[in-house]
Amino acid sequence: MLTRVEDGPAIVACNTCRHSLAARDDGEGMRGGARLVAALRAVQASDPLYAGIAVQEMPCLFACTDFCTLHLRAPDKVGYVLGRFTPDEDSARAILDYAVHYAASEHGRVPYSAWPEGIKGHFITRTPPPGFVAE
Repeated sequence: MLTRVEDGPAIVACNTCRHSLAARDDGEGMRGGARLVAALRAVQASDPLYAGIAVQEMPCLFACTDFCTLHLRAPDKVGYVLGRFTPDEDSARAILDYAVHYAASEHGRVPYSAWPEGIKGHFITRTPPPGFVAE
């Protein structure tokens, strides 16, 4: 049931997420999560700045009402679940830009002033790493 992946900064995107609150698929019959994964990988491949962030995917993060969700995580850092993204290049770039700041941070906290505009309003939860609680 579990597949081992590299233990580093990663965006784990739900590849079965709804396209939007109103629709499972887009006009071409593709799920929003699959579109978001494709956009993340395309943007990541376009700029070496994003090479240190793994783009991983899995079916269903159980955040269906928040569609186009992902989990941002790294060892010994607070993790975040984000959602309600439009599955496109602009969202993917904002997510990856934030992930770069996140990976460089000491504990996973990125100053609000460094947040890309496209990430604001998309946070759903934060999760402490194993063995820790957040202050």
